[in-house]
Amino acid sequence: MKKFILFMAMLVFSSAVSAQIKIPYTHYRLQNGLNVILHEDHTTPTVSVNIWYHVGSGYEKPGRTGFAHLFEHLMFEGSKNVQEGEFDKLLEAAGGQNNGSTTEDRTNYYEDIPSNALELALFLESDRMGYLLDAMTPEKVNGQREVVKNERRQSYENRPYRLAWETIYKNLYPEGHPYSWPVIGSMADLDAASYEDVVEFFKTYYAPNNASLVIAGDIDPEETLKLVDKWFGEIPAGKPVPPLNPAAAVLNVNKFVTLEDRVQLPRIYMAWITPPRFSPGDAEMDLLANILAGGKNSRLYKRLVYDLQIAQDVSAFQSSSKLSSQFFIIATARAGHNLNEIKSVIEEEIEKLKSDNPSERELQRAVNQYEASFLRNLEKPGGFRGKANQLNEYFYYANNPDYANEDFNRYKALSPDDLKNAARVFLKKNGKVVLSIVPKGKTELAADEHGEGK
Repeated sequence: MKKFILFMAMLVFSSAVSAQIKIPYTHYRLQNGLNVILHEDHTTPTVSVNIWYHVGSGYEKPGRTGFAHLFEHLMFEGSKNVQEGEFDKLLEAAGGQNNGSTTEDRTNYYEDIPSNALELALFLESDRMGYLLDAMTPEKVNGQREVVKNERRQSYENRPYRLAWETIYKNLYPEGHPYSWPVIGSMADLDAASYEDVVEFFKTYYAPNNASLVIAGDIDPEETLKLVDKWFGEIPAGKPVPPLNPAAAVLNVNKFVTLEDRVQLPRIYMAWITPPRFSPGDAEMDLLANILAGGKNSRLYKRLVYDLQIAQDVSAFQSSSKLSSQFFIIATARAGHNLNEIKSVIEEEIEKLKSDNPSERELQRAVNQYEASFLRNLEKPGGFRGKANQLNEYFYYANNPDYANEDFNRYKALSPDDLKNAARVFLKKNGKVVLSIVPKGKTELAADEHGEGK
């Protein structure tokens, strides 16, 4: 076996309501730069193979967007030793399942399989990492290009409210910023991409030194490492990938945007630029979202939906990303009400958070709900939110798979005063995008700056 760089650690999470949870892991680095993280758990005879390529839509270039998501499709279209259509068939025949996803920061794939099918999953993943281009052709690229364009039509142009996200990010970030375009890309860019452009993108980003592989479940770590080296060790490293280093995005004005759509009810979106994932302020915004709209006891639900009955739903969340995050509040009006009514109430509640601390009870409820969600995710090894993906996420964003304690302690350490200060700093009165989506011909229902609350 080749030599490896070995990192050993024990991921320990102390729950306020349960005994200590341990997720032991070992971290190796192959000579070609592939980071390998192994977690042994014999609770069930299953294994999750979870790979993150450290590339998302944010690594694309203006005018050549949509490549990362396009490869989410192309990676299933066959490689040198796997015929087109065989990837899913082989896994399903072994009792496994798989999926993939793309964000602005990364692309991930996983296979959840019986433990006796581990080598099959490693073979399939390694073949498309090392030998996808051997089977890729202009015809395949054009075919998947059309699939993605059709997906965009179905998920964006032809689905109510779905152009909201593209519109918000375009207005929230300056032109050319890595987060200013949608993950799926634009129709024009997908059409303009040449086969050579697509090949170059793969060669740049889909190399072992730009990936991390987590294997969690019913494994023997020593034997598993031998299998990883067998299937991935011969794949050559690519050139170092330069990190994204754009200028910090700042929005100091309010932008009011209105879209007419084929919808029955108007909907308002309010968005702010907030701190990056795991940086100071990120956890505070998570808890503020819960206090504002986390369930029927939240402030905005009680006022908008229950008391005033001017909205039929309301939600809030912190969307945490690598370069910066985004804080959203979204509400759909009831029939007969306009979005200025809703915006005024939302702004009133934000101002209350800036002037008076949330109660200890509100804070504890939000922390408890986060803890419950955190523990549920750790109950399973696979999927998009299981232990394998969590280890990969911590490795990518915090450069440390053993980050669960630090992660949850961010929330436990916060006080009501911390949340008030975060609202003051990040939920700026002048520094947000306000998007109104209204029924066609009903622009008078949109929110505008003249209807702004105090």
